Amino acid sequence: QVQLVESGGGLVQAGGSLRLSCAASGRTVSSYAMGWYRQAPGKQRELVATITGGKSTNYADSVKGRFTISRDNAKNTVYLQMNSLKPEDTAVYYCAAGLAPAYWGQGTQVTVSS
Repeated sequence: QVQLVESGGGLVQAGGSLRLSCAASGRTVSSYAMGWYRQAPGKQRELVATITGGKSTNYADSVKGRFTISRDNAKNTVYLQMNSLKPEDTAVYYCAAGLAPAYWGQGTQVTVSS
């Protein structure tokens, strides 16, 4: 089993930055594909960014050029650096691991005020 704990969410003004962290425990996730997803009120959960075990990355069009996903395998942690935040980025952000994905964190709230 893999447990995922997100942190780093909060309230920020438009144009600001936040860095989310996802700490994994239970087993090493260095070979797992990892992803960040988000769900805004009244909307479906959507993919934000993914990173493979080989550190290849993929981003939703809405965040390209503003968000960066990275991983530190020594710390068993994945990050999401979010810059130039917009009010439409407001959502609960979830970390996920594995195919499907198989494991999910509890989420962290990000609120961007205009």
